[in-house]
Amino acid sequence: MPGLSKLAIDPGWRASSLVIALGAYLMVPLIFFFFKESPQSINTTPYGAESDWVPPVLNKGSAAKNAIDSLRAAVKVRNFWYLTGSFFVCGLSTSGLIGTHFIPAAHDHGMVTVTAASLLALIGVFDVIGTIFSGVLTDRIDPRKLLFFYYFLRGLSLFLLPSILFSTLHPSTLVFIIFYGLDWVATVPPTVLLCRQVLGPDKGAVIYGWVFAAHQIGGSIAALGAALLRVKFGDYATAFYITGLLCVVTSYFVLQMNWVKEDK
Repeated sequence: MPGLSKLAIDPGWRASSLVIALGAYLMVPLIFFFFKESPQSINTTPYGAESDWVPPVLNKGSAAKNAIDSLRAAVKVRNFWYLTGSFFVCGLSTSGLIGTHFIPAAHDHGMVTVTAASLLALIGVFDVIGTIFSGVLTDRIDPRKLLFFYYFLRGLSLFLLPSILFSTLHPSTLVFIIFYGLDWVATVPPTVLLCRQVLGPDKGAVIYGWVFAAHQIGGSIAALGAALLRVKFGDYATAFYITGLLCVVTSYFVLQMNWVKEDK
C-alpha cells in the first residue's frame, strides 16, 4: 500500500494500476499449477476430518442451476437472512468504508497519504492473524457469540474513529488499526460454519457464496454512500457513526440465529 500510494502520487495513478494488474497476472500460473480442487486430489482428507471420511457426492448438472436452486431453498430459512444481513454490514464496514475511505479520512485530518496507506497495510497484516485465531475459536465457541463480539466491538471502534485521527501517528490510532485488522476477516470462520447449517454441510459452500454476494453489495454501497456523506457534511464522521450503529444492531441479530453444534 505505501508503495502504491507513492506511485499514485508520482508518476500517477496509471502506474499504480499497472503494478496491480501485473500482480494479478502473476497469480495466474501460481493458481493454475499449485492450487488443488479438493483434498482427495492430493490423497488427503479435509482438516479435522476423521480417517473414515467419505467425500460428498458431486452435484450433477448445471452449476448455475444448482446455485439458483440452493438460493430458492435458502430464502425460506431464517438463518440465511440473518447471515446475509450480517455479512452485508461486514462488507459495509470493511472494504466499503475503511478499505476505500480510511486514507482520505486520515488525510482530512492532516495525515500524509503514504502514512495513512501504511496504516491501512498494517490492517492487512493483522487481519491474517485475526482470521487464524478466529478459526481456532470457532472450533471451540458458539459462532453466534463470536459474531456478537466481533460486530459489537467493531461498531464501538467506528464510533471512536473520528476522535482519534490526527495529522501524525497517535497511539490511539495505532490501537484502532491493530484491532480493526484483527477483526476484519474474523467474521468469516463463524459465518462459514453457520452457512453449513442453512441447507446442510453439502450446500455450505454455495450458501456462503450467496452470503458473500451480500458482503460485496454492502461494500459497494458504503464506497459510494460514504463519499456522498463526505461531500454533504464535509467529513466522514457521519459515515463512521452510521456504520458503527449498523454494526451494533447486527451484533444483536446474530444472536437470534439457530445453531446446533456439529459432531467432530
